[in-house]
Amino acid sequence: MSEEQKKDPILEKPTSRREFLKNSGLTVGGLVLGGALGGTFLSKTETVTKEVEVEVPVEVEVPVAGEETQHETHETQDYIDALQYFTRVEDFLALSAATEVIYPEDEHGPGAIKLGAPFFIDKQLASPWGRNADDYMVRPFKPGESPLTRSEIVLQGVRKLNEVSQEKHSTAFNGLNEEQQIAILRDFESGSIEMELTSSSSFFALLRQLTLEGCFSDPVYGGNKNMEGWKMKEFPGAQMSYTHVVESKEFVKIDPISLSAHIKH
Repeated sequence: MSEEQKKDPILEKPTSRREFLKNSGLTVGGLVLGGALGGTFLSKTETVTKEVEVEVPVEVEVPVAGEETQHETHETQDYIDALQYFTRVEDFLALSAATEVIYPEDEHGPGAIKLGAPFFIDKQLASPWGRNADDYMVRPFKPGESPLTRSEIVLQGVRKLNEVSQEKHSTAFNGLNEEQQIAILRDFESGSIEMELTSSSSFFALLRQLTLEGCFSDPVYGGNKNMEGWKMKEFPGAQMSYTHVVESKEFVKIDPISLSAHIKH
């Protein structure tokens, strides 16, 4: 196959990350939600923020006995935003930047970073699922199967992102501009980046799947912050019943609720 035949005309557009999301699923076999998801969004050319925002509590002075106690204010810290699998910040920053390219912020709503997808992925990789605890992992493996766990594939992949970025641009992946990041991810998607005991296309497919799951799964799993992913799609979430609207002749827009909301009732 010639080089021209390998090129994806959609991925050749460096400023269309929504198109990148929509069409990348077609090349890797159409994963979670497939290309239909990206078709509902428009492209944008704004540069994403590469830093992960973490709220820090305000220091409050403790009054000495006998002194008047003044009103104290606290900022709420989101304790869900804590790393359980990644031990190196540079790995997590590369992961975060890659998820934002796959699912970017635009006029329709927040991107992967603000939705908490990177922290969702971290928690999944630290779980038994990330260790392939329920999968048959004994040799011999069939052609195409990898002896690596999902956690090992993602960790090797994000470190390879930084390695390729340093070789090509002398900086970490999260420090690149949008066009450079897309170009590198396109190389991973095509399988042209060499990785050990797995393929770069397998890493990209897994990364894309986890990114979308982090943007649209129930918030109890660490992503989809404030159910913003559901709100963008007008998805009602974990409703227990629709009997109150099933007979309505008009379209009824229902505010989404999370699984965590049912314990209060």
